[in-house]
Amino acid sequence: MYSRLIMRFTSFASGSGGNCGLLRAGDTRILFDAGISLRRIRTHLAQQALTMQDISAVFLTHAHRDHVAGLRMLCKYHTLPVFATAETCAILRREAPEVIPRLCEIETQRAVELPDGLTVTAFPTMHDIQGSAGYVVGHNGLRFGLCTDLGCVTDEVFEALCGVQAAMLEANHDLMMLRNGPYPYPLKRRILSDRGHLSNDACGALVSELERFGLESVLLGHLSKENNLPSLALETVRKAGSATLQLAAALPDGAVTVDCGEKPCLELS
Repeated sequence: MYSRLIMRFTSFASGSGGNCGLLRAGDTRILFDAGISLRRIRTHLAQQALTMQDISAVFLTHAHRDHVAGLRMLCKYHTLPVFATAETCAILRREAPEVIPRLCEIETQRAVELPDGLTVTAFPTMHDIQGSAGYVVGHNGLRFGLCTDLGCVTDEVFEALCGVQAAMLEANHDLMMLRNGPYPYPLKRRILSDRGHLSNDACGALVSELERFGLESVLLGHLSKENNLPSLALETVRKAGSATLQLAAALPDGAVTVDCGEKPCLELS
């Protein structure tokens, strides 16, 4: 049972096949990314006893297809505001002009205020597309962080995430699996670059540092099907974290929930 005294984030899909998640705080519900079909989004919402009419807004991390593939249909049938950085909005205006009426430009480091005292603050991330961002959501003294699709942890990323109690963080690849795997060298180099994707080891190092500032629960996201295994990602980050850390891996398709509140928990549904 969802409690209004916590923030709850549920990943509906995470990975190169599509990304979308739901955050609930008080009576406000927002979606992060729309990289899966509107039909799948509606199905996942129904499993949470919700409909699209319950959603207040959509926030986009960046304009890669696996994060915006369902946006056209979502904007066609629903009049939700779609928040994104100026660079992401510019890309969408060129590539998906039908979503223009829904776009709302946001500045990094400046909070967007939503009902129930909810604040959503974007921060820049290093990825191979302009305007890539992570988010920190605040509500009643609680803070939740969402940060996937980044090649390295910059000072801006670390400072933004300091003090979150729960987060979804990228653990894209196992270094040995990627280096010894079937990907062509240019693609491997892209993934390993500062504008690529975060490895299990880099995620573990970030988690270890963030625990010093109050991090309690982590959902590992954007795991590569070809270059990672949930068991490897969980083992690597577990070794870097403390014994009390709540840890789970998001699924390519399927609900996994992390709570941000007095009694942190993770659940698979």
